[in-house]
Formats: sequence, structure tokens, C-alpha cells
Amino acid sequence: MFDKLKQGKQLLELRQQAKKMQQQLAEITETVDRGDWHVKVSADQKVVFASYKGERMKELEDAINDGFKTVQKQAAQKMMETEGLKGLLGGLGGQ
Repeated sequence: MFDKLKQGKQLLELRQQAKKMQQQLAEITETVDRGDWHVKVSADQKVVFASYKGERMKELEDAINDGFKTVQKQAAQKMMETEGLKGLLGGLGGQ
């Protein structure tokens, strides 16, 4: 029983660390200008801003961000199916 509690605590700590890291990554941005295009992206793989000839392209931003969310979920699922995250998380609680 105590092992399960310890595992839960460790998992909660990992989640908190991941959330903190994601917040830190969101603060890292890069702005790129190519001709009439102006794009700002963050290190947490999000399009913060996109414009073409001075006009913001909000729908394009949203479409790209939705695409990133989808592939990130698929990648996480794939890692869970393989030994990727199972191997890392298997060490929690002495397993």
C-alpha cells in the first residue's frame, strides 16, 4: 500500500516538474520574418503569432497549433506502446 502511495507522490512530482518546464519553454520565443510573412513561435511548439502582409492569420495559427496537439498526443501514445515511457516510469516505486 505504501508503495502505491509513494508511486502516486512521485508521479505527482513528475507532473509538476513537467508543467513547470512547459511554462519555462513557453517563455522562449523566436520571431522570423520571411518576405511578407512574420511568425513568432515558442519552444513549447506553439505558433504564438503569424501575419501576412501585416494581417494576422489567426486561423492559420489555430490550425497549426491543433496539428501540433494531435501529433504530440499520437507521439505520447506511441511512446507508451513501446518501451519509451514504460521504461522510464517503470522505475517508479522500485518496479
